[in-house]
Amino acid sequence: MSWGTELWDQFDNLEKHTQWGIDVLEKYIKFVKERTEIELSYAKQLRNLSKKYQPKKNSKEEEEYRYTSTRAFLATLNEMNDYAGQHEVISENMTSLITGELTRYVQELKQERKSHFHDGRKAQQHIETCWKQLEASKRRFERDCKEADRAQQYFEKMDADINVTKADVEKARQQAQLRHQMAEDSKAEYSSTLQKFNSEQHEHYYTHIPNIFQKIQEMEERRIVRIGESMKTFAEVDRQVIPIIGKCLDEITKAAESVDHKNDSQMVIEAFKSGFEPPGDIDFEDFTQPMKRTVSESSLSNSRGDGKSEPKFGSKSKGKLWPFIKKNKIIETLLGTKSPKQQKEPLSHRFNEFMTSKPKIHCFRSLKRGLSLKLINLNTQVWSLIEGAGPEDFSNLPPEQRRKKLQQKVDELNRDIQKEMDSRDALTKMKDVYVKNPQMGDAASVDHRLAELGQNIEKLRLEVQKFEGWLAEVEGRLPARPEQPRRQSGVYEAQNASGVNSCAQDRESSPDGSYTEEQSQETEMKVPATDFDDEFDDEEPLPTIGTCKALYTFEGQNEGTISVAEGEMLYVIEEDKGDGWTRIRRNEDEEGYVPTSYVEVYLDKNAKDVHKPLQKISE
Repeated sequence: MSWGTELWDQFDNLEKHTQWGIDVLEKYIKFVKERTEIELSYAKQLRNLSKKYQPKKNSKEEEEYRYTSTRAFLATLNEMNDYAGQHEVISENMTSLITGELTRYVQELKQERKSHFHDGRKAQQHIETCWKQLEASKRRFERDCKEADRAQQYFEKMDADINVTKADVEKARQQAQLRHQMAEDSKAEYSSTLQKFNSEQHEHYYTHIPNIFQKIQEMEERRIVRIGESMKTFAEVDRQVIPIIGKCLDEITKAAESVDHKNDSQMVIEAFKSGFEPPGDIDFEDFTQPMKRTVSESSLSNSRGDGKSEPKFGSKSKGKLWPFIKKNKIIETLLGTKSPKQQKEPLSHRFNEFMTSKPKIHCFRSLKRGLSLKLINLNTQVWSLIEGAGPEDFSNLPPEQRRKKLQQKVDELNRDIQKEMDSRDALTKMKDVYVKNPQMGDAASVDHRLAELGQNIEKLRLEVQKFEGWLAEVEGRLPARPEQPRRQSGVYEAQNASGVNSCAQDRESSPDGSYTEEQSQETEMKVPATDFDDEFDDEEPLPTIGTCKALYTFEGQNEGTISVAEGEMLYVIEEDKGDGWTRIRRNEDEEGYVPTSYVEVYLDKNAKDVHKPLQKISE
């Protein structure tokens, strides 16, 4: 089977067919190129998808990825990123192995095809030229033969005519002979030209054209083989990444199998456990007996001075109801925490942090007068809250959360110490090298840095000791959860003995979510009254707007709050503004804030007399 013998007369059709083959190859190249673009686009979209759902660094989302389910999701995102990388590999391999190679091959194929068909056209032009020469020789031979016949007939006519002279007859005879000679020469030339043409024609159709067509056939067959190999490569490129893609899918399956619901549940406990005990049983209130005050003005003061409560308020119910108090969103926002102890407090209560380190004021009215002396520190304290600065010992957190934070801080400091020690060891080795080889450097140049590292290590160790002390304190309190006795200063005890109530007490675990904290050891001191203070003395007291009954005992440990005993009846002078606190008054000189959830309020718009006896209200 050869195009040279079978298709010797189909030069034009072969030319069209080979051009169609090149068009097919270019179409396949375009197809592969678009496939690579799709793979790149798909890989890019997968990477963007994986990046979109990746947790942001130093954000709350990053903390959520400690659960097994979220870690499995994170592993899935990472594997999808690798999965996208394999599609990029497919695109790169197809571009280099198929698109690039076929593009170069098409250019070579076009040049080869052009050369072959140029040779074919040249052979056709040559045979056509030989054919034209043969036709010209044939026409000349035919013309000469006709001229020779006419000359012969004219000679015979002149020879038969008796009236023609002998000279004319001789001239006609010579002319006839000349024509016959020319005819013979034309015949010989025609015969030679014919033989030559037949030879050229035979060589054209049996040698030149078959060779040219054979080359064209081989070129076309190579094109077909090449496109088949490219299709095979197309499949192999995909097949090569299947094991890696399968591994990615296996890792996703493995990550899914690693999800442990029990472990996640335990982690939720560790993350949110406060360490407080559930609220105790509520004592039965017998309304069949006449209601009577359980704590007087002086007894409340004495109970606070002794650090004890009345027997009827059992320790189980004392200070255990903080989870049910309305949260303060403002303080949560400022401090960046959701712990139950950070509820919205009245203005005087918010100043507790900086007022504990200053001379304390022992009644609500004196507190208002003392605010004027503390306005200088107000801006600093407020910005401290806004910037989220909390106590260094994390004492604003529940015990369990505080323990975790302290442990994390200790671990972090230990890591910093290890880094500093590694740096010091490296510098020490460098110094030893400089000492042994002075040409490499000056040993004294690292002494300053070694001294700095030593100081840093010492500071970090002191920090570790400090935080370990706090951690030991928390861990010592957590299991048994003993009630911390309130520690009073000498001035406070003296005031308590004389029956003077103070609204500035040490903070301890209470239903409002505050925690036990060591009171400052500095001696409390009274602030002398000034002319500015007299302005507050002239203020009219707020009128009562109703009464309230204390449902639970509340130990007012912070400034601005007031202690109440369960069942006690008091005046309401300011409703809850949405912050979870109600302002109440026991007598003309004793008022403060209590959690709204701790009292049952009875509003009475007609009750405006601040001096109305409490016994009448009780009735």
